[in-house]
Amino acid sequence: MKNRKFIRRNWTKASRLGKGRKKKQVWRAPKGRHSKTREKRKGYPIKVMIGFKQKKEERNMIKNKKPIIVNNLRELEKIKKGEIAVIGKIGMKKKIEMAKIAKEKGISFHNLNVKKTLKKEIKSEAKNKTKEKAK
Repeated sequence: MKNRKFIRRNWTKASRLGKGRKKKQVWRAPKGRHSKTREKRKGYPIKVMIGFKQKKEERNMIKNKKPIIVNNLRELEKIKKGEIAVIGKIGMKKKIEMAKIAKEKGISFHNLNVKKTLKKEIKSEAKNKTKEKAK
């Protein structure tokens, strides 16, 4: 079955549930007396029902790979073939190191663009060199 996104009804109307607050937009069952979604009316967002569950093999997967949260370089080295790395709370310096290792070993990340990160690193090195020359 196609991967559908069930989000809270009328999340656009309340600013506290707004655009930049994805965690607040999670599904809540419509309980209102006149709710068109609750009545499963045509033209309204679909309601979560039996039959929308993913296949057991596809559940909790990202791009058909098992996600592994990575917080340091040791954990990055443990990643196997059928797994995808998800970076935890890490500073930019460690992200750059991880990006270099990932490029060498061919590890894919879910929430990190390796090329972009390495470009940032090159730019920051160039800035540092110009600052040193100025001194």
